[in-house]
Amino acid sequence: MIMMKMKMNTEMSQSEDGEINMAAWILGVKNLSIQPYPLPSLGPHDVKIRIKAVGICGSDVHYYKTMRCANFIANKPMVLGHECAGIIQELGTQVQSLSVGDRVALEPGISCQSCSFCKGGRYNLCRGMKFFGSASTHGSLANMVVHPANLCFKLPDNVSLEEGAMIEPLSVGVHACRRANIGPDTNVLIIGAGPIGLVVSLAARAFGSPRIVMVDVDNTRLSIAKDLGADETILVSTSIQDMENEVVQIQNAMGCKIDVSFDCVGYNKTMSTALNATTSGGKVCLIGLAQTEMTLPLTPAAAREVDVIGIFRYKNTWPLCIELLRTGKIDIKALISHRFGFSQKELEEAFETSAQGGTAIKIMFNL
Repeated sequence: MIMMKMKMNTEMSQSEDGEINMAAWILGVKNLSIQPYPLPSLGPHDVKIRIKAVGICGSDVHYYKTMRCANFIANKPMVLGHECAGIIQELGTQVQSLSVGDRVALEPGISCQSCSFCKGGRYNLCRGMKFFGSASTHGSLANMVVHPANLCFKLPDNVSLEEGAMIEPLSVGVHACRRANIGPDTNVLIIGAGPIGLVVSLAARAFGSPRIVMVDVDNTRLSIAKDLGADETILVSTSIQDMENEVVQIQNAMGCKIDVSFDCVGYNKTMSTALNATTSGGKVCLIGLAQTEMTLPLTPAAAREVDVIGIFRYKNTWPLCIELLRTGKIDIKALISHRFGFSQKELEEAFETSAQGGTAIKIMFNL
């Protein structure tokens, strides 16, 4: 087990009114602690936000279990969390787009704004990205954070702070649907009915997809997917030997060609299933990254001109997500399955609940 010690300067964490800023730190494998978190100085283009709602993401759970998420390794204590919303407390001297008291959703990644990817509009691929709660960048599961004002988006009156925090995972679904050009003539297969699979389903429907089939190994999650609007759900196994029969079952359930498949899991079997089930000339979008390497039937898929598209986070999605929530085209509230306060006991219970999966879809902290 990785164990770490942390020393904090509590005076740096103290606001002008004497309040100590506290945050949820990961100190080692399954070792969480609410401790003081010193904020950086408020820059001229920054705002200070009192965080009110934070969701637990699968990446947070990976850090909790292993101190790493894919190739991102936490080798020192780190504040977790990146799905968040809060209320503006203080403005930098040059901030004019926001006011104290505004309710905002935070986009958690700060790109360098100077590399070729940033200048080309694909800032999500920036190699210098500083992303809340990832590797060496502290996150937002804290009483207060400092963040660039241009990454804080004002929420309409009819969109709650919890919904504001849910914009981050919803953004993954919106970005994926944009990448795959989902529209009214696009029939969609989604493999994996976890939180990301569910937001992809909601986004695909909002983009006009007429038919959505969802696949998972868990009946409980498939039931939730059905309640949220999936046209058909199919229970599958984890065995690669069952794949051929399952592909036929999936295609029959769709009842027409599968134009786009989203793999929200990322295993050999799930990607192979997607490649085999998708129609010639269709697309397979890989969102889940469970395995770092796969052995896949790419040659027959390439011979059918099935395109494979990678998805990494999102870009320029907050305004659209806010509009989808404001107009009711997407109702994200049903994904919140558990709520916790911000005490040491609740912190530990929340992460254990999320790590166990099952009925835990989206766990939300209310600070």
